[in-house]
Amino acid sequence: MANRYGSPDDYARPIRRVLLGLLILFLFALFMFWRIDSPRAERLRAQIVDRVVPNMDWALLPVAKTMDMARGFQSYARIYDQNQELRRELQQMKGWKEAALQLEQENAKLLDLNKVRLDPKLTFITGVVLADAGSPFRKSVLLNIGARDGILDGWAATDGLGLVGRISGVGATSSRVILLTDSNSRVPVTVQPSGHRALVAGDNSPLPPLDFLDSAEQVRPGDRIVSSGDGGVLPAGLLVGQVVLGKDGRLRARLAADYERLEFLRVLRSHPAEAISDPGGLVLPDRPAQTVATAPAPGDLPPDPEAEPADG
Repeated sequence: MANRYGSPDDYARPIRRVLLGLLILFLFALFMFWRIDSPRAERLRAQIVDRVVPNMDWALLPVAKTMDMARGFQSYARIYDQNQELRRELQQMKGWKEAALQLEQENAKLLDLNKVRLDPKLTFITGVVLADAGSPFRKSVLLNIGARDGILDGWAATDGLGLVGRISGVGATSSRVILLTDSNSRVPVTVQPSGHRALVAGDNSPLPPLDFLDSAEQVRPGDRIVSSGDGGVLPAGLLVGQVVLGKDGRLRARLAADYERLEFLRVLRSHPAEAISDPGGLVLPDRPAQTVATAPAPGDLPPDPEAEPADG
């Protein structure tokens, strides 16, 4: 049986139309009222604003919070970008710090080389240690200077503290330095202040022993060891180290050179004096002897060409 009162939609649709029309009419009236230029209307508008606007803070709160969140996100984005930039700058500063430390160490090494006092007659050339070519059975290093720089076998090599070794093998652009600790190294030295002579004989250990020490009882630990210059290979007076007593009871040399950080070495140009076998060669070298006529001394008679030669 059909509904005599009709369906609910038949009543809702006209009501919505009426309410929508009233809302539009109210908004239009409010718009017109807000546009009226009248002192009375202005006072009424002010009263409405005073009553309504302060009570609308709860409605504006989400908007304010949303704006704060937007500003906070923008600030966070700026902070993140600044953090990334600071990280990049920190990485660059770490690289610069490492480079500065390396330059500082190289500068300290070069300054140490400048502090070494040498014989004014000696000249030198400074080279960079390319690699440690040592092994358990051979102690040597390579330098970036060679025959093109005038390097010769046997020349002494020092660091900022003392004698390191001697040149043993020269190439065109590199040379090998055999260290004092090498088992093939034998360096004549003088122990000060006693003045006794000995040999620093390398045995592949950090403390090479002192061999052929003539008066060991007069040598004390702590005595200074310098090169003696015997044999004419190494210059005299180069600091080698000091005397120490080894665990085996032998007198050994604690080397002054810092073998843990060999970066620069100074090679001393030592040209040995030329050996002179014939002193007369200094006056008239490679010339035939000449007879020089001299005048007779007063009272001497000239020889008689007819006189007979004396017997015997």
